[in-house]
Amino acid sequence: MSAVTAHGLRDGLKVVGRGVRHEPFLFGVAALGGLVYGVGTAAAGWVLGQVTQQVLVPGFQTGKVDGPRLAWWLLLLAGVALVTAGGVLARRAVAGKVMYRLQRRYRQELTGKYLDLPVSWHSSHPGGRLLATATSDVEATWQIFSPLPMGIGVVAMVVTGGILMLVADPVLGALGLSVLPALALLNWVYQRRIAARIARMQTLRGELSSIAHESFEGSHVVRSLGVEDHETERFRTTAEALRDADVAVERTRSLFDAALEALPSLGVLAVLAVGTARTAAHTADVGDVVQVSYLISMLSSPIRSIGWVLAELARAAVGWGRVRAVLAETGALSYGGQDIRPGGPGELTLAGVGYGHPQPDGTTNDVLSEVSLRIPGGRTAVIVGPTGAGKSALASLLVRLTDPTRGHITLDRTDLRDLARDALRRHAVLISQETFVLDDTVRANVTMGSGDWHDEAVWQALDTVRLKDTVSALPGGLDARVGERGTTLSGGQRQRLALARAVIRSPRLLVLDEATSAIDPHVEAEILGALSERFRDTTVVLVASRMATIAAADEVVYLEAGRVRQHGTHAEVFATDAGYRRLVTAYNHDTRQREETS
Repeated sequence: MSAVTAHGLRDGLKVVGRGVRHEPFLFGVAALGGLVYGVGTAAAGWVLGQVTQQVLVPGFQTGKVDGPRLAWWLLLLAGVALVTAGGVLARRAVAGKVMYRLQRRYRQELTGKYLDLPVSWHSSHPGGRLLATATSDVEATWQIFSPLPMGIGVVAMVVTGGILMLVADPVLGALGLSVLPALALLNWVYQRRIAARIARMQTLRGELSSIAHESFEGSHVVRSLGVEDHETERFRTTAEALRDADVAVERTRSLFDAALEALPSLGVLAVLAVGTARTAAHTADVGDVVQVSYLISMLSSPIRSIGWVLAELARAAVGWGRVRAVLAETGALSYGGQDIRPGGPGELTLAGVGYGHPQPDGTTNDVLSEVSLRIPGGRTAVIVGPTGAGKSALASLLVRLTDPTRGHITLDRTDLRDLARDALRRHAVLISQETFVLDDTVRANVTMGSGDWHDEAVWQALDTVRLKDTVSALPGGLDARVGERGTTLSGGQRQRLALARAVIRSPRLLVLDEATSAIDPHVEAEILGALSERFRDTTVVLVASRMATIAAADEVVYLEAGRVRQHGTHAEVFATDAGYRRLVTAYNHDTRQREETS
């Protein structure tokens, strides 16, 4: 066996060991069912041989059948068949339960890991690949527990049947058992051939999932740029490669399945040929020939499960490698045990904060550097800066979607890293420009499945964001479905729906990252006014570029090249920083130029 094959087999057996440790009792029941099936099948062969030798042969010789003896052996055969059927039932039902419980367990672990890892990690890992890991890779990892109990039963069948064959007739038994080395060699070759094909198939499944995910996520871009044909071709090329890989796997399986079924049949023919000669020479009994032939023939179908087990071991090793790679990822956010004191707005303090996007080579591309500022509780601060200044990165840090690479951020003098897992989520909300809307009802999109809010609270939140009249006009009101990605709503309405999610939670810290960019300026002013009135005890941080929004804030944080250039009121920063003046007046200046030209 090659080093690669041995390594894959060893890793596959480690996966089996891990699964058995998770589900020892259920696996034990399934394995016991497999053993009963294997031993029962071999015992049926012995009973059949005894019926032939003790009932049928004397019946042919005397012309009479011993009824009571025949009934006894038939009852025994029925009993063996009943016990064997019970073993088959336990093997199949419980093995399936073990497999699905393990799949559920690791899908939950992966989901938890995805949630723990920061946004910076997700930005460097395609969503389609992560989805494939949680679905097809987890399935591939634990699929081994479907054929494994049967494989155990087949081993028991071979051992028990081999002993019975040798006891019945050493010559015929040895001849029948000579098939086993050939089967073992065939399985070895099979495992070597199938491992690489399965690895390629799993890789292509992940690639196809990634392409589909990207195309669906960017459907508007694809259509607006007219690159449907390119995306279709990209998907088709990978889909065809996956098809070819699947066909290669199934072709290999079918070829070896045929060979695995043919070998026992050849063994039966050899036993019948030699057994006939030995019976004629009175050195073997007819019942022994029947027993050995039956036992060999019974191997033709179940023995294929050995190849199935070996193939699934290789597949399990590949799947587990991908699952383990995610579970072993470091950088997950750690949490303390502290909570935020109830009541009152939250005071934000940043001390020497720096942040860089992780790069594939392990380095970081610095986005923020030495950001230090204090935003008193209950104030509204607006973050302003040119493209690439680090505004969105700073917004993400404030609600701890990721951690700074340097420095500290505190809320009410408590470092965000020291807060309990759910503490910050109960008190801080981030609404970004890229609004995500569920294909569900308005109510479900506002509550997001959390909390126990009555319809009155939902309506109040919608009224605050000036969406109440729109929802009231929809068929079904709060029960109206908004379609995939909110296709029944405009861009501004989707943003207001997202704002309602924050409003209903009454956060102490509200961070809006260009969350009103698609809303009409007049409506935006109404919403911001309503938010100020409703959330007097809430600290609000806005990332904005409109002059009206900026001027209405209590203070301005002007970022440039990842550093705080100015921090003060709009009037103060406007009077002292020329770069800030050019930035916030650029839109009005360009508008006047266009009007004069026209």
